[in-house]
Amino acid sequence: MEIYDYIVVGAGSSGCVVASRLSEDPAVRVLLVEAGSDMNNFWVRTPAGAGKLFMDKRFNWAFNTEPVPTLGGRKVYWPRGKGLGGSSSINGMIYMRGQPPDFNHWAALGNEGWGWADVLPYFMRSETNQRGADPWHGGEGPLHVSDAAITHPTADDFIAAAQHIGIARRNDLNGPPHEGVAYRQYTIRNGRRHTSYNAFVEPVRHRRNLVVRTGVRVTRVLLEAGEATGIEVLENGERHSIGAAREVILSGGALASPHLLMLSGIGDGATLQRHGIVPAIESPEVGHNLQDHWFGALAWRVTAESSYNHRLRGLRKYLEGARYLLTRRGYLALGAAPVTAYARSEPGRPEADLQLTVSPMTFKIAPSGEPVIDDFPAIGASVVLLTPDSRGHMELVSPDPLRAPAFHPNYLSAPGDIRRSIEGMRMMRRIAQAEPLASRLIHELSPGAPVTSDEQWLEHIKTNGNSGWHQVGTCRMGSDAQAVVNPRLRVRGARRLRVVDASIMPRIVAGNTNAACIMIGEKGADMIRADALSARPAARPAAH
Repeated sequence: MEIYDYIVVGAGSSGCVVASRLSEDPAVRVLLVEAGSDMNNFWVRTPAGAGKLFMDKRFNWAFNTEPVPTLGGRKVYWPRGKGLGGSSSINGMIYMRGQPPDFNHWAALGNEGWGWADVLPYFMRSETNQRGADPWHGGEGPLHVSDAAITHPTADDFIAAAQHIGIARRNDLNGPPHEGVAYRQYTIRNGRRHTSYNAFVEPVRHRRNLVVRTGVRVTRVLLEAGEATGIEVLENGERHSIGAAREVILSGGALASPHLLMLSGIGDGATLQRHGIVPAIESPEVGHNLQDHWFGALAWRVTAESSYNHRLRGLRKYLEGARYLLTRRGYLALGAAPVTAYARSEPGRPEADLQLTVSPMTFKIAPSGEPVIDDFPAIGASVVLLTPDSRGHMELVSPDPLRAPAFHPNYLSAPGDIRRSIEGMRMMRRIAQAEPLASRLIHELSPGAPVTSDEQWLEHIKTNGNSGWHQVGTCRMGSDAQAVVNPRLRVRGARRLRVVDASIMPRIVAGNTNAACIMIGEKGADMIRADALSARPAARPAAH
């Protein structure tokens, strides 16, 4: 059997970090396996290409949830990255870490070593910030974090209007006080998307002790007497096994990692038996504690100069394309909505629980999956509830590893989530009605001025809202007996098996999740190296 010291399953935001950091030790041999392909594609590397990847099944698992009762039976589309870099290759490139209370809350739940003071050094270690190093940011890390390539007057006016209603202007939303309104930063380097693969693996892929394989579908973790000994894979149409002398690390993300645990016999025993899977370790919370961000959307028709829709249509879009190819700047070098405000839905909240954003561009997704820029000047806005109390779950529907699980997100099932989301939508409208932004608006397109009551707002949020595509929590970290992994990220009841990705979050962070996933990869790799398990006596790594 082919044997490595460490096998990392999933080359996404966390997995690339883990594989890169573990392979810094030339004495160990690391295998990084990815079910998808290489992502070296023009639209992947072009920041504004994110819309084109939204439904492209070459690079996207393109999941759908089950009908969601709390949304009137809607199914919700969940894009997930498929290939080197994972979802960092198809996301909006927003670099937001979350807020200090998020991580202090993790620690308060019994996860020692996961407080803000503990995780900040890992955020900093991973980062080279365009603004330079300071007490909150790194200047020598693999991941490049940059300011928006260009600014727009409408974005400036959103900041001023937010100040008008009492939201403080900030320069850095990833540093104290972590609340207010500002321009965002992005994982973009020299005008090109900088994925976790580009940052952490691509520069070191020449290492002789690091092997990266794509097109490898892991079907289960091999377990012997409660110990992970390797993985079973489907590769080039053939099923075979690969051994791990030290550890198997699952970094497939919040949807793939719990699925793989279940397929391996780790989960709720009765459910596994119904699908013909022999239970190996009883862990009923696998796949539970599913959390995601839900957002409501608004849009306005605006004066001609207040939107850049016209710059991305007709002949002008070719001029923008040429500008990007020649300079790596312009509108094609932009990530998702450039400005955001972090605010509290209620005065007594311990942290900002709303993320309010505006983009001077609007589009619709055509039936073909292609984004189509609107042919009139408009701006769009979103209101994300950052700290939802609603919890969902995922479940097996088949023992076939190639068949996706069923996803039940249970959005807006907690009454407080509804109340706070509606308050956020009203706050966004108040910002839009404040000067100087108000002078740019002609009329509200969605949901429309007649929508004013709680019932109308809720119907709009349920019918036209969407996922923030930030699924987490399905392999919850904790020190209690029901947690799927312990604070060292070891799977409870199993030896030589860890989960290192978004699924370990006990509670979703109050921000976008990519930066936190990279931090988890950094910290997880440090834990693995610090614990330094010796090779299993029966295992011998492949020759270097």
